Amino acid sequence: MRRLLSLAGISLALALSGCGGSSPKTTASGAPAITAPITIELDQNIPAKSQGVMVRGDERTTFQVGFGRLGVTCAKTRFEEGYTPLGSFKVNAILSKDRFEMDPKLIAQSGKSKAELKETLFKNMNAIDFKGDGEVGEYGIGYISLEPIDSVKQPFAFNTYDGKFRWYSFAIHGSNNEQRIGEQVTGGCLNVSEPTLKAMLASVQLGDQVEVKPERL
Repeated sequence: MRRLLSLAGISLALALSGCGGSSPKTTASGAPAITAPITIELDQNIPAKSQGVMVRGDERTTFQVGFGRLGVTCAKTRFEEGYTPLGSFKVNAILSKDRFEMDPKLIAQSGKSKAELKETLFKNMNAIDFKGDGEVGEYGIGYISLEPIDSVKQPFAFNTYDGKFRWYSFAIHGSNNEQRIGEQVTGGCLNVSEPTLKAMLASVQLGDQVEVKPERL
């Protein structure tokens, strides 16, 4: 009897401690962590059918995505304005009103302090009037910068545009017009809806991988 009680006690302790199964991964903020590469498939024939998948444990989120107005470039070939590059990428910066994460090498490259970048970088970038029509906020609520993996060198850098200091790179970002999501209209970046980007900003971490591919035939 004493042995049976001991075994029962051990079983109960294991159940309470969660040792009988795996706990879902979470970020420092408590949001579910991304547990597989974000995959994005671009449909050049019907851009509205372009979509991505973000996996966070047992949760699988499918989302619509827009891309470069001039189309795509093949993996490991080139980066060019108006084209979205295909290939494998990793996150090297996460920028929004509430979050700033950046590869330390990029911070050093900027010539500015992390505190200054955190305070001003995304604010400056989202205040740029790219078309000169008074319209700003073209990145929506955030900007997730992507660095190529085993590909041609990314020709992007910190620079000044329209008098505003910015980080210029290939990225996933939002929009100031949700109707542009799922269209072939960007300068080369990938745009997603605000709810999708909000979920990404909560879960994505530096180094997370993103795969950008043509649609499956």
